[in-house]
Amino acid sequence: MHEETLQFLILASVEGLGCRGVHRLLNLYKEPGTLLRAPVANLVAQGLPEVVAKMLLSETRRAQAEIELGNCLQNGIRILTLSDPAYPKLLREIYDPPIVLFCKGDIGCLSHHCVSIVGSRRATPYGINAAEKLARELAARGLAICSGLARGIDTAAHRGALEAKGKTVAVLGSGLNHIYPRENKKLAQQIEAHGCVISEFPMNTSPSPQNFPIRNRIISGLSLGTCLVEAAEFSGSLITGRLALEQNREVFAVPGNITSKTSFGPNLWIKQGAKLVQDWQDIVEELPRTVKEKILAPLSPPQAGVPPDLFPVVLTGAEKCVLELLRSDEAVHIDQLLETSRMSSSELLSVLFDLELKDKIKQLPGKSFVRKF
Repeated sequence: MHEETLQFLILASVEGLGCRGVHRLLNLYKEPGTLLRAPVANLVAQGLPEVVAKMLLSETRRAQAEIELGNCLQNGIRILTLSDPAYPKLLREIYDPPIVLFCKGDIGCLSHHCVSIVGSRRATPYGINAAEKLARELAARGLAICSGLARGIDTAAHRGALEAKGKTVAVLGSGLNHIYPRENKKLAQQIEAHGCVISEFPMNTSPSPQNFPIRNRIISGLSLGTCLVEAAEFSGSLITGRLALEQNREVFAVPGNITSKTSFGPNLWIKQGAKLVQDWQDIVEELPRTVKEKILAPLSPPQAGVPPDLFPVVLTGAEKCVLELLRSDEAVHIDQLLETSRMSSSELLSVLFDLELKDKIKQLPGKSFVRKF
């Protein structure tokens, strides 16, 4: 088993060959071992540059792959190859599936029914709120949430899934030893415990800019559909939507304020035919029938006389007053709340704390607050 994994690592590591080049050669030679035993002349006859063919068959390349395999084993990283039965079926269907996947966490998540939620790194409170809400509600109904662990919308999507104690998959544009951004290192550890962190790049690969567009095909490829929450005109998240369409997957978008730069992407998608999303049902309705029925089955109407919520959240008068002063699409600073609520600072802090406990509001950096959807 290790020998075959080693062979796939060699194929994935050769510069100038590329993912599509490997697939073309595997279609001819069927197995990596047969390919790596082929004479250089035969590989050159198949259109491979001689320098690349020699690199592919070199002992140096094999030694480097052995080091990579050993490091992965020491660090608890599972390597999935194209021949591995655990390799995600949906990802295998795309035009250029990764030759190897480096994984930390529960690899079973990769075969869950999955929806990706992506968007701007410079997300607004509205976008973060929307991404968290959608991820939380979809994850609570058994869907895994896939995203890229980036700042902004990606982070909100992962957090929403974790809040619901659901599954989430983070696809990195770096190796598993280089979590990016650094402030999401703790979040990555939480995802490892309740989902899976994956990358097609060797474990010590730094987060180079060109890696992120490459990894986007994995985000969309793992998913039944991709939902865009916020994205400016030239956002990399727009690439994920285009890839989803090429992979014959569903595309969704959360509409935004037409005066906001981050609304350009989702509003454009909607104009071009993406499904407009207001709540989780809008996404589930477009999923395959068998998946949809499985998700909606437990949500049949409650029996007559049985209240839908046996423990409703009860708000005090002061809490209702503060909640009315907050918005879901714009952060309000605590100084402004002090002025408009006419409460003392100690009273206001107590009310804000209680509202956070009741999951009605969220505190943002800089002592600002937003109302949850």
